[in-house]
Amino acid sequence: MSHYLLFVRGEGCELCEEADRILREVGLPFEAVDITPHVSLEREYGSRTPVLREEPSGRELAWPFDAWAVRRFLEGSA
Repeated sequence: MSHYLLFVRGEGCELCEEADRILREVGLPFEAVDITPHVSLEREYGSRTPVLREEPSGRELAWPFDAWAVRRFLEGSA
């Protein structure tokens, strides 16, 4: 069973807030992960946030994305 993480840049990130809104619109349960206190996550995702990651496969959908792109991403995870 898949679990979804949304890597974000903490509060005040407008793109991250928009990504959060899109995922809620699609009805996707996810966990938001603030990368700012984690050096390794900051290195990996810093310039790409927000990023949606499917666990355990590791597939990622990087910004920019909309509801259509998220649905297509989810179709690929079946």
